[in-house]
Amino acid sequence: MGKLAPLILASASPRRLELLSLIGVCPDEIIPADIDETPHKLTSGKTEAVRPYVARMAIEKAQAIAKDRHDAFVLAGDTVVSVGTRILQKAQSRDEERYCLSLISGRSHRVYSGVCVIAQGGKPHHRVVESRVKVRHLSDQHIEDYIDSAEWEGKAGGYAIQGLFSKHIISIIGSYPNIVGLPLYETNNLLVGAGWKQN
Repeated sequence: MGKLAPLILASASPRRLELLSLIGVCPDEIIPADIDETPHKLTSGKTEAVRPYVARMAIEKAQAIAKDRHDAFVLAGDTVVSVGTRILQKAQSRDEERYCLSLISGRSHRVYSGVCVIAQGGKPHHRVVESRVKVRHLSDQHIEDYIDSAEWEGKAGGYAIQGLFSKHIISIIGSYPNIVGLPLYETNNLLVGAGWKQN
């Protein structure tokens, strides 16, 4: 029996790696995809909707690696937080983080993840998963304390649900690991469907 094709994770996210380990998936290589993540402007003048955006990001990240690695399975994901039709990018400063927290304070928002698997140079297979999160009203002190923690740095929507921010979460509808960064049920199904097996 020949050696099984390697699995490449096209992401530098430590959270995705930790989540995969929970279901016994250990990538053979980690090669972060470097692509333009700017949402498209549509001919109508509107910005690309959230679902198509995360699907496109996951597919393009997988394709960026798969084009040079026809010997491997490639797994890619992208997670964004949206309030209404507004996509919250990762905050780059304390002021941007303050703005993100003020938007999600006292209301529900949605977390979308796109997941894509490409098997040995084949076509991409992908899913988009949605979860809803309700956050308590955040006082100015809550916001400043969380900003001081620096936990928000590099996080979609400006918070980590698995950390200090969890005390502000009232309810969740949908997949919890999706909010952390990778929906595990759908990811496992995509890998199995593509024919991947753990070496």
